Amino acid sequence: MSAPAPSKLAYVPFVSVANMMRLINRTGLSKMLTGIAAYIEEDFRRWELFDKAPRVASHSDVGVIELMPTSDGQVYGFKYVNGHPKNTAEGLQTVTAFGLLANVQTGYPVLLSEMTLLTALRTAATSALVAKYLAPEGADTMALIGNGAQSEFQATAFRAICGITKLRLYDIDPAATQKVLRNLSDQGFELTACSSAQEAIEGAQIITTCTADKQYATILTDNMVGAGVHINAIGGDCPGKTELHKDILSRADVFVEYPPQTRIEGEIQQMPADFPVTEMWEVITGKAKGRRDARQITLFDGVGFATEDFSALRYLRDQLESTGLYDALDMIADPDDPRDLFGMVRRAGIEGA
Repeated sequence: MSAPAPSKLAYVPFVSVANMMRLINRTGLSKMLTGIAAYIEEDFRRWELFDKAPRVASHSDVGVIELMPTSDGQVYGFKYVNGHPKNTAEGLQTVTAFGLLANVQTGYPVLLSEMTLLTALRTAATSALVAKYLAPEGADTMALIGNGAQSEFQATAFRAICGITKLRLYDIDPAATQKVLRNLSDQGFELTACSSAQEAIEGAQIITTCTADKQYATILTDNMVGAGVHINAIGGDCPGKTELHKDILSRADVFVEYPPQTRIEGEIQQMPADFPVTEMWEVITGKAKGRRDARQITLFDGVGFATEDFSALRYLRDQLESTGLYDALDMIADPDDPRDLFGMVRRAGIEGA
């Protein structure tokens, strides 16, 4: 008896890096960012349905490897992601990732995808979605401090979702800023390269900090931040890594994704355990206020949360049928008799003899 052919359930759609790039270019980056943001917003509105826990982190002296799981009761998802700032000097990515969705009823995976690119998209989409609720009205200028791999995605998302047209750029490595200038030179932005963080924030209504070094850092000091700005602080994402002086936090209204995780990893790790924060799902559902007036300093202490990855993977899965941009992986052993896994292996050996 020959081994049975793999069933349909054995095959899992897999989105490779090549197909992710094809999807971005075919869809258009701005359209894809706004699409992912819409899914993230929808899932924030369903916040209470989700399993929630801080990510499972394995730290070393050179970086961190993390698992980020969640479920809405029907679909389970997780992301594997690393953060190794020293990689850049070695010609490697600081962040790499892949993710999976599965059917809760059977446990069978229904999607496997690269998430190095998709994480960049979901991070930018989340930042801009939050700013839609928190940034001052009519904001058109953003300071982008830290001009690494995330920069152009942030810029594009803020233009598409918030109407940002002017970018003020600063990085301690001038080559990083030149890279952003090249990549965005034909994208319709007014671009200004700055020689310091102080110069970059002049005239900016939104300040994005996105640096990679795993250390307590002070990218912004209290005296640099004036009334009325929105700070999108997304560089601090693990214990021992911050970007803002704690006095800024004391003056600002701070908004977070999931407090038990952010208190460990975010800017508020510098503050007492009872430091007040507002959860973004409450703002999006109308249970809490976002921006109240023109002088308020709002601060998004964004560390990235599993539901956002779930949303991005859910968006991706919904594009597969219409685009066909995936490969079918024979990934699940699914014998014709579920009790006879051994027999399936043995018959395959006989067939191959």
